[in-house]
Amino acid sequence: MAQAILMKSTLSLVFDHGLNDEGKPIHKTKTFANVNEMATATELETAGTAIATLTDKPVVTIARNDYFEIN
Repeated sequence: MAQAILMKSTLSLVFDHGLNDEGKPIHKTKTFANVNEMATATELETAGTAIATLTDKPVVTIARNDYFEIN
């Protein structure tokens, strides 16, 4: 039977950078590596919110990205 093994986790913050000439939103993503695999969603939200206070751009999304190896 195949197994999924967690290889790494990252934290991504998506920031709102206004609108383009066509009126569509411009989003820019900042990704942080080496996230503890045991971190809870609440802990990551707290960290993402704290990081977001360091910029003048509003945060659209805080996301966790887990990468698995299947073997």
